[in-house]
Amino acid sequence: MAILTISREFGSGGREVGQAVAEAMGYEYVDRKRILEDMRKEGKVWEEKAKHFDENYPNLWERNDWAFRGFVALNQSHFVNHALKGNVVLMGRGGNFLLKQFRFVLKIRIKAPFEQRVERVMARDDINRENAEYLVEKADSEMAKAVYLIYGRDWDDPHEYDMVFDTSKEDLGVIIPAVKEALLEKETYNTSEERQALEIRAMAEKIKATILSDPDLIISMLDVDPREEGLAKYGLVVRGLVHKREDVGLIEGIVKRLAGNIPIEFRVQYRAYPRFGRIDLT
Repeated sequence: MAILTISREFGSGGREVGQAVAEAMGYEYVDRKRILEDMRKEGKVWEEKAKHFDENYPNLWERNDWAFRGFVALNQSHFVNHALKGNVVLMGRGGNFLLKQFRFVLKIRIKAPFEQRVERVMARDDINRENAEYLVEKADSEMAKAVYLIYGRDWDDPHEYDMVFDTSKEDLGVIIPAVKEALLEKETYNTSEERQALEIRAMAEKIKATILSDPDLIISMLDVDPREEGLAKYGLVVRGLVHKREDVGLIEGIVKRLAGNIPIEFRVQYRAYPRFGRIDLT
């Protein structure tokens, strides 16, 4: 069946929408908790990184550190793997941007006025208004910045979604039937070609995550993208810039091992760090 991604403002009731759709459609529900479980299987380091970056927007140093790039790549790989199984509700994680190209993915946004969300968080978490306002503002701000940092897109742009629901105007009794109907319409696009394209995308994300999560590889840039033109019907293009000559061969070996029979265009290059001579200040 078609896949559902849900982007939500903090305290808007998006979690309740996702759980209700999953129950109504017999879908698997994948949220922050499930992704953290996936990251835990990657090892203690990634479990700790996942908890940290999931709760804190990275500072300038962290944004340029290999660990943040590895964390993002691993998250995206696990996310796409869940999508690959089908019959799934995928919560948050910029899923609408990550799976934007796939027509059998329904991308919805759940929002509500600030005051209503504050009231809901106060009741849900049994906290005072000041703390609830702080949590809502912080969550919204950090999610918007994280989405822009990773995808370069506006988290709150309604044009990025197939449907936008305001829970101050529409309750579950209205939202769930509308989403179910839209999922059935999206199912018409769930073709073998679309599924194969998603499989290729999942492989691209796996390769990227494997390389970027390796602390021994010094990489300035790495992109692994699906491509059709010139590579049979489907294939991958691997582009990158490394600062150790031997890493070119190591990365090529990883790509070939993981990709199997998938055609690959390999464009990883070596460039040494610039060397600065002594500066005479006298």
